[in-house]
Amino acid sequence: MTTRSLRGGAAALSLGLLLSGCGGSSGSPAGADGRGTITVATGKDLTRTVPKLVDAWNRAHPKEKVRLVELPEDGDQARRQLVQNMRIKSHAYDVVRLDAVWTAEFAAHRWIPPLPDGLLDTASIVPAALATGQYRGRLYAAPWLTGTGVLYYRKDLLAEAGIAYPPTTWDELRADCARVQRKAKGVDCYAGQYSEYEGLTVNYAEAVQSAGGEVFDSSGRPQVTSPQAKAGLRFLVDGFENGTIPKKALTFKEEEGRRAFQEGHLVFHRNWAYVYALASADSKVAGKLGVAPIPGEDGPGSGTLGGDNLAVSAFSEHQATARDFIAYIVSAPVQRQYARAQSFPLSLAALYRDPEMVKLYPYLPTLRQGMEKARPRPVVVRYNEVSNAVQKHVTDAITGKRTVDQAAADLQQALSALTR
Repeated sequence: MTTRSLRGGAAALSLGLLLSGCGGSSGSPAGADGRGTITVATGKDLTRTVPKLVDAWNRAHPKEKVRLVELPEDGDQARRQLVQNMRIKSHAYDVVRLDAVWTAEFAAHRWIPPLPDGLLDTASIVPAALATGQYRGRLYAAPWLTGTGVLYYRKDLLAEAGIAYPPTTWDELRADCARVQRKAKGVDCYAGQYSEYEGLTVNYAEAVQSAGGEVFDSSGRPQVTSPQAKAGLRFLVDGFENGTIPKKALTFKEEEGRRAFQEGHLVFHRNWAYVYALASADSKVAGKLGVAPIPGEDGPGSGTLGGDNLAVSAFSEHQATARDFIAYIVSAPVQRQYARAQSFPLSLAALYRDPEMVKLYPYLPTLRQGMEKARPRPVVVRYNEVSNAVQKHVTDAITGKRTVDQAAADLQQALSALTR
């Protein structure tokens, strides 16, 4: 798929003039009203679309140009680099791209200021995505990329086994696999992301939610020893024990799972929306894959909301320009431009119903359906430590080092200590 730049400098200039009036209020800290060149710390853009959007901004704002700096691809390394930058109050970065779950930590430490009311058209943003940019009732980060886990499946293998629809429950998933494997030898049933990293936290949370439980309740208290939470953990443990999930999936992150599915080794695969374009283009499953909401214990499951948000560094000397640039990137015209060039789902709600977008990415209605039931990861200041605790104790359970009951009890104790 080729990328496209914004059509014409005039359109970019017009949008730039529209946004140029956004700024901070009087009496704000030094830098809050500052204008000038800015640096945006973001992730690697394999589609090379973002640099083209930045070029359009730079042509329209010759005195307020944007420079992109790529953070490490590994999420933990990227977070460490940003945290180190914030702790020394460096003004090296003006706009920072945050994993949706980092908002609370950065806001609580006052490393990012709240965004002014009216900067964004919040009514146009997917509600679940909007929530990831909020902390204590205020918007600190602008939702940009969003999405939730979906179930990829082999339409051809299901059809050959006489199965008309993808599974909506875990029992149906297991039964469908048994029917498929009677005809298609050498193919594994199902896999998500189970290596000991952030993806395991996400897959565990989805299993818990899909069994009717929650990792934390609305007041921030851990609830991982509830019958529903333990049922979610048991789904993962039983999956490895009975072969529903192959043992090699203990090493799977997103890319390992994607390759296994694309090479024809899996009937079902849980992953993010980005897989669709890659698996549809040049793989053994091209033209044979379908997309559905993830299954749950008694019906369609609940995914974990993912995504990336954009925030202004509290230590930026040009925060007014930084806010304007964020408003530009998440505006409807620019999001549409970005959406045409790559398959990462964006925060603009209208894109999920846009006929052009749905024709380009047929999975969008399914993704929106899944996002309506998706939940954000825990909004806790010490999220990184919380995630590490989840990874450790869930790994102990799925590798047989602890029983489900013991792993759940140990995890409850660890999370209670971290959030007390």
